[in-house]
Amino acid sequence: MKRRSFLKMGLAGTLTSLGDKAWALKYYPRPSGKKWAILYGTWCGSSRDAGVWISEGLEGIADVFDVHENPDLKGFDHLVVGSSIRNLRIHPQLKKYLEENKSGLKDKVRGLWAVCHNMGQPIGPRQVERYIDNQLLKVLGVNQVPKRVFPGRITKSLLEYDVLPMMEHLPDSDHLKRIDCLEFGKEILLSIR
Repeated sequence: MKRRSFLKMGLAGTLTSLGDKAWALKYYPRPSGKKWAILYGTWCGSSRDAGVWISEGLEGIADVFDVHENPDLKGFDHLVVGSSIRNLRIHPQLKKYLEENKSGLKDKVRGLWAVCHNMGQPIGPRQVERYIDNQLLKVLGVNQVPKRVFPGRITKSLLEYDVLPMMEHLPDSDHLKRIDCLEFGKEILLSIR
């Protein structure tokens, strides 16, 4: 057997033996003295992208979880929570998860964010109050943590059939910026140091 073929087979076998979980986002972060988690709720992926980018801003130390995974966050020291917004509300599954696990999460929350298209208009204090203060903060009962609302995106091909009629007058657009999410991650780290 040629050396090149042998190495390819060895690499393929090693990658196969690692299984599916080796590719999960929880294997991406760098080690840290404290365990960080980012939890998000999303419909079409905007909050997933924001969560990954916030983790990068946190120097890559946070595991990133979709609320659909129903993650066990008991072993984490710090938590950052975010949600996509639809019909002026946070993701209902995220809200339910936070309500059911409030006692174990409340003291770990270090930052809150939301992603909202906001009809293409600039994000201001009103959106922070509406989505963070009146929803995420209210559910968790925390305060004095960094918070941010990011402008979102619309990708009509990803929308559910029943949602499409209310959004079809809007063009596909993407206002979510990686640099904003990175900066928010850095802000969170500075707030606890």
